[in-house]
Amino acid sequence: MTITSEMELAAMQRVGRLVARTLAHMRAAVRPGVTTEQLDAEGERVARAAGARSAPQLTYQFPGFTCISVNEEIVHGVPGPRVVAAGDVVKLDVTLELDGFMADSACTVLVPPALPEAVRLQRAARLAFNRGLDAARAGRRMRDVGAAVEGAARKEGAAVLRELEGHGIGRKLHEAPSVPNWADPRADVVLRDGLVIALEPMLAAAPARVVEERDGWTLRTHNRVLAVHHEHTIVVRNGAPLVLTLAA
Repeated sequence: MTITSEMELAAMQRVGRLVARTLAHMRAAVRPGVTTEQLDAEGERVARAAGARSAPQLTYQFPGFTCISVNEEIVHGVPGPRVVAAGDVVKLDVTLELDGFMADSACTVLVPPALPEAVRLQRAARLAFNRGLDAARAGRRMRDVGAAVEGAARKEGAAVLRELEGHGIGRKLHEAPSVPNWADPRADVVLRDGLVIALEPMLAAAPARVVEERDGWTLRTHNRVLAVHHEHTIVVRNGAPLVLTLAA
């Protein structure tokens, strides 16, 4: 969506803050011995108490309230009986609907003791996001954002999973335009003031293809190398973008 009024901006800020709060509660609950189902239940508890619903459930009938992916799993992991273990790389992805508006955010949590490779990848995802954020300004093209993301990832020794990308968001979970994490020549959309997008670098420890697990939802690296995910919903502006899903 493109924000055209103060009402729309305020509504997107409300859902963005709730996404951040929900994600923070889930993140604090990550520890060895907890199941991904329990983490999902914590996210659902916080979000529903504020009147929100799961956007993946509303849009795609996703089996969980949130998406939780571990280690080689990249995104769309289905919460269940899996027990989180020491050293795991846990990706929490929360997308909520509140009063007709949606926002999306994800983070990577390293369960101690973290492998050096996992620490490097988590740092790479954060840096790649920040570089993409710097490039997401009105008047620039979407491929400039992708080029910034991939350039930062490569500098840190990480590989962009080019088959996966960010998206527009607002009234629906997935809206135009697509937000690639590389300089896709097809991404010639000119960014405009007020455009809302989910910017989400998804990186792997080595070049990898994306494959779907038997559950029909979870996406993982074909060679089972570690993957990370870092995402925020942002509003493009003439100057620095506004990040809607930062914790207050």
